[in-house]
Amino acid sequence: MRVGLTRKSALVVVDMQEDFCEGGSLPVRGCRALVGKINNYIGYFRNAGLAVIATRDWHPPNHVSFKERGGPWPAHCVAGSRGAQFVEGLKLPEDVIVVSKATEPDIEAYSAFKLTPLHYVLAARGVRRLFITGVATDYCVKETAMEALKLGYEVIVLVDAVAGVSEETSRKALEELVSEGAILAVEEDIAR
Repeated sequence: MRVGLTRKSALVVVDMQEDFCEGGSLPVRGCRALVGKINNYIGYFRNAGLAVIATRDWHPPNHVSFKERGGPWPAHCVAGSRGAQFVEGLKLPEDVIVVSKATEPDIEAYSAFKLTPLHYVLAARGVRRLFITGVATDYCVKETAMEALKLGYEVIVLVDAVAGVSEETSRKALEELVSEGAILAVEEDIAR
């Protein structure tokens, strides 16, 4: 199925940060392997003059999701730390729109829309179609895509440029997104 890049399209690169890649404190298997493919997509969007958004966990040191506070995860993506940096080799454009999420100590936020200006930024640019890449398929990618669908965006998950915590939960996440109206696509499906 061909999916076109329209003037109302934007690329969302979800949480491609050092802590989520191999060698980080909360690694997703296959994260580093996504960099080349995501760079390809960034190139397509830049060549078409379209927006590229990069989301990131930007946690305070005492975030509620951390095990020390009873959360499920080891400390990760603490604001300003090396682990919170975008993964090495990711070619984000100079005018990338960076959206920091989960910045409040007592509020978890998997979706890039939760307590961020992302919806307003997209609306101001007239964006209606989101192409989503990044990690983790079964957490922040899923929740960002689900929230986008609820807000009325067309959502295309680029399945050759996402990786999840587990194969089973990632498969279920993608099935759930499709049932809610998301489209699954790969690089060859993108009409440029």
